[in-house]
Amino acid sequence: MDERAALDLVGGLVGRAGDDAAVVDGTVVTTDMLHESTDFPAGTTRYTAGWRAVGASLSDVAAMGAEATAAVAVYGAPAFDAADLEAFLSGARDVCERVDAEYVGGDLDGHDEFTVASTALGETDDPVTRAGATADDVVCVTGGLGRSAAALRAFDAGDVDRANDLFQFTPRVAAGRALAPYATAMMDSSDGLARSLHQLAAASDCTIDVDEAAVPAVDAVADYATDDADAREMTVFFGEDFELVCTLPDDEIATARDACPVELTVVGDVTGDTAAASSDGAVTVGGDALPDRGFTHGD
Repeated sequence: MDERAALDLVGGLVGRAGDDAAVVDGTVVTTDMLHESTDFPAGTTRYTAGWRAVGASLSDVAAMGAEATAAVAVYGAPAFDAADLEAFLSGARDVCERVDAEYVGGDLDGHDEFTVASTALGETDDPVTRAGATADDVVCVTGGLGRSAAALRAFDAGDVDRANDLFQFTPRVAAGRALAPYATAMMDSSDGLARSLHQLAAASDCTIDVDEAAVPAVDAVADYATDDADAREMTVFFGEDFELVCTLPDDEIATARDACPVELTVVGDVTGDTAAASSDGAVTVGGDALPDRGFTHGD
């Protein structure tokens, strides 16, 4: 069973599964697990690991349009080194402070590789789910894409300081809060733009057409992409960027842009109320199918 089949199984058995986070009586809760072998390339500092692991969970809170309140993490490693642990905790605290949340502890465990399981909490009385997009909405993304793909290229090139800086993304909690009154559907882009759009289309039972020329890229993409096709892979398919993907009524775009603290770019349109029979046909680029592929945990 691959990850997507496993997620489908969970969704069929757990009624609250399916969005970036669960919301129970106004409390938002989400959890993530990251491993050294798949998520922290050689050269990743423990500070960056703490920031990134906790930030990934805070991003899920952001995707629900919620206020982030607190986070905890389980730190597992073959041995406990004081400098490593202190650096990890500093990163975890700092990313929480960036979004006005508090890092409040967690657990320690022995493990055969460095592994982090993080949980973030938030609050909202009106969560934004993936299921509200309707025909004639526009599709938007915050910030720029390709940040994590560029970071991996930087690690490979030995540009370790820049790679760690790129890995320390800001969870879009403030943007999520600002967009919540206007967004009809929202999620984060951790699985990649293409896969996120397919997931949103499936949840909202709609079709989406994308203007790829409008997809915003971070500056670092131009520094590491080998050509236009490679840049497309980095921005559209790679994932792990933790930006927000949302749909908005067309007449709310100007107001939402004014409210949003980061750049908000229109990258497509919701073109129909009913998803195409083929999953690949639910999201198109100029009428041609956009493949449903992106980041998969364990790759």
